[in-house]
Amino acid sequence: MVYPDRAAAGRVLGAALGHLRASRPLVLGLPRGGVPVAAAVSAAIGGELDVLLVRKLGLPWQPELAMGALGEGGVLVLNREVIERAGVSQAAFAEVERAERAELARRQAVLRDGDPVPMARRTVVIVDDGMATGATVVAACRVARAQDPDRLVVAMPVSSPEAVRRVDPECDELVCAWAPEDLGGVGMAYNDFHQLADDEVVSLLR
Repeated sequence: MVYPDRAAAGRVLGAALGHLRASRPLVLGLPRGGVPVAAAVSAAIGGELDVLLVRKLGLPWQPELAMGALGEGGVLVLNREVIERAGVSQAAFAEVERAERAELARRQAVLRDGDPVPMARRTVVIVDDGMATGATVVAACRVARAQDPDRLVVAMPVSSPEAVRRVDPECDELVCAWAPEDLGGVGMAYNDFHQLADDEVVSLLR
């Protein structure tokens, strides 16, 4: 299964999430790539659309491989297996964390139009364009849990089986359309996997 683009992936997820329509869910895309997927999900099942800001902490020499993630509200998730296997020093980790905290703050200023939509007593659906290690989505789940939603759902067009196993305990329901054993990277699941600019994300949100 290969998706034409992120919006097409969101339509597939929207069809699988129809049971949530009556709950008027809050659909949260993880910027940047998760936002077009979330926008298509929200168009299919209704509710409100917003972003949930998290940042992957990639290995210094392999940024796509997460050694952890951070999120709004000071959440920090470590992928200790990756850190130990790669031999990342405390200094190297701290340098990546500093850079990603600065980018998180920048995105808050650019992508937030006022305060976030409250999550308390809502059905919250966290959406990204896919999961490789799951570290970023674990951080997103913990940010959301701290705000006391009634139900927390994670919806992914594609994921590694390892990431599904890691994220599943963090949420009440996990919907994944495709979990190939040999996922080399999330981009392999898309014909169009271009890097979104901030203005594309802002346009989708507004």
